[in-house]
Amino acid sequence: MSAPDVRPATPGDTAALSRVLGRAFHDDPVMSWLLPDARARERKLHKLFAAMTRHHHLSRGGVEVAATGTAVIGAAALWDPPGQWRHTTGEQLRAAPSMLRTFGTAVRRGLRITDLMKRHHPEGPHWYLAVIGSDPQVRGTGLGQALMRSRLDRCDAEHAPAYLESSNPDNIGYYRRFGFEVTGEIALPDGGPVMYPMWRRPR
Repeated sequence: MSAPDVRPATPGDTAALSRVLGRAFHDDPVMSWLLPDARARERKLHKLFAAMTRHHHLSRGGVEVAATGTAVIGAAALWDPPGQWRHTTGEQLRAAPSMLRTFGTAVRRGLRITDLMKRHHPEGPHWYLAVIGSDPQVRGTGLGQALMRSRLDRCDAEHAPAYLESSNPDNIGYYRRFGFEVTGEIALPDGGPVMYPMWRRPR
């Protein structure tokens, strides 16, 4: 198998990368809590990632996709550069219809999660990894690792730290291999799952 090809995403990639992320997060504890019906997650999750990409992350220049020799996108990462992780009011308003279509009555719970994440978000310049995921059909082929290395190499070159929240405790060990360390816990309301903020110092 050829080495993964990592490149910056373009607006034309939004549909494909959002469907990849929708499949990647189908069994995620937080997404399963927000959308308990598996068929609903299959139908709707990609709309969330499309809205996030189109209305925020893509304009920051930190979205990357990875593909194998087939050139089919198999993994994607949504990064925000230092100082650019906050969503503007305009971005939130433009994304709101997609959020409502995705979560329906659970959208209020989603907003509470967003508020908790903001309160735990560290100050100071850093690269923020909002989302990373691989299509389950190509998981284990190195696409996710290639995406991580692409951006973390830049972090190290810029001597910039990086931050993420792991929504799945099973992924903590994976992130630790790249130098991230757990800094606390974000307990979601109403008996929801726990998210784990993780920080990486530059190397």
